[in-house]
Amino acid sequence: MSFLSETGSMSHSLMPELNRRPKKFSHIHLMGVCGTGMASLAGMLKSQGYVITGSDANVYPPMSLVLESLRIPVFDGYKPENLMPAPDMVIVGNVITRVNPEAVELSRLRLPYLSFPQAIRQFAIRDKQSIVISGTHGKTTTSSLIAWILERAGMDPGFMIGGIPRNFETNFQLGKGRYFVIEGDEYDSAFFDKGPKFLHYNPLYVILTSIEFDHADIYRDLNHVISSFRKLIQLIPSNGRLIANGDDKTICREINRAACPIESYGFEESNPWRIAGMADSNAFTLVDVVNEGKMSTTFETPLFGRHNISNCLSAVVLAHVLGVSQEILFEALKTFKGVKRRQEILGEKKGIMVMDDFAHHPTAVNETVKAVKRKYPHRRLVVVFEPRSNSSRRNIFQKQYAASFDDGDVMMIREPSMLEKIPFHQRFSAERLVADLRGRGREALCFSNTDSLLEKLLSVIKGGDIVLIMSNGGFENLHQRLIDAI
Repeated sequence: MSFLSETGSMSHSLMPELNRRPKKFSHIHLMGVCGTGMASLAGMLKSQGYVITGSDANVYPPMSLVLESLRIPVFDGYKPENLMPAPDMVIVGNVITRVNPEAVELSRLRLPYLSFPQAIRQFAIRDKQSIVISGTHGKTTTSSLIAWILERAGMDPGFMIGGIPRNFETNFQLGKGRYFVIEGDEYDSAFFDKGPKFLHYNPLYVILTSIEFDHADIYRDLNHVISSFRKLIQLIPSNGRLIANGDDKTICREINRAACPIESYGFEESNPWRIAGMADSNAFTLVDVVNEGKMSTTFETPLFGRHNISNCLSAVVLAHVLGVSQEILFEALKTFKGVKRRQEILGEKKGIMVMDDFAHHPTAVNETVKAVKRKYPHRRLVVVFEPRSNSSRRNIFQKQYAASFDDGDVMMIREPSMLEKIPFHQRFSAERLVADLRGRGREALCFSNTDSLLEKLLSVIKGGDIVLIMSNGGFENLHQRLIDAI
């Protein structure tokens, strides 16, 4: 079997063969299994009765612990022998390249294979009504909140989420209800399927939170990103619904392409669904919502920050569309526990709070730092940042990052790892960012490695501080090492 074309169209021979195979005897192997989505898919497939194996070169919590708890064996590294005995089906993660030794062996053995989103469509979404949460920011929190609302409403949703919702302590669920909630990632699907993942998800209901330039390794510019979201908008059928962030001007220019009804939400008065006010109240944020110019409701949520409250409103709108009662909606919003690695408080020792967040795009960094500072205005905020994503390791956002830390008190920036994979003239510089931060009157330091950063961090922090650690990777277990050393 030769690999699929770059357009990502799937071989017609795969699906009939798969459908004939008895589930309980089928062996499915996942390449790149420790990715958040791939680990979730592995767990979902195992719960359906498949024998599951996986392989990966990067094994770290929380996904390594998830796979261990599911008793799914993971091969360390990619090797041809990982496909022996030959599985019945291989699912290829988007971290796998065409020259990966397992991918080469897969082609040689002519085994059936699918990309991650193709597998999601086949094994999870096929008989469901799909709720796709899309946008540059906020997908994980919004997806988790919606899954919790539907769960509390007795709708038993299926879901696949790129993080661990604390209400479920798992990021996948098959569910017996009609709805399936999934993050609509705009990143490409596989080396043989270069289209965005969300085009595979049969979107009926779509929430679109934001459109910004990101993923500089696969998108040329903002217009290239917009072209992908435009395809998603045009996929929604006329009986579906598009719930769009009306505060995002790029979204506003694109939503008239939809063939379905549109629900616009946000803070600005032009939105039919609007946040009229928000205030802190002990452990909760009180939020006033106006619908069509009339006061609709006031709800409480433990989430904080303008970006999170906007995400909450999108969930409120969807709940209204799906007929969830206001009483159940209020209860779900108030009891939502958030998501691991999203403003997650890992511990507090000697008066020092350690918080973990996944933020890496400069907009997400800015919103997170601002939200934490406004939530805890009287505490010194020490921000530790590792630029690790494919975009943040490039200098495409070099200048933009300088304004993203204005609400922090002390900034510690680690030089990106794996810079050798980035062309020299495209590389992000932590030293330059620190110089820019100092030019804005901020206290900032840069570090070449995590060990030296931790050593300095321990000498700087004091009782009353909040240490906000931001990375979309494991950061060499800095979070737990810091807590243990305090």
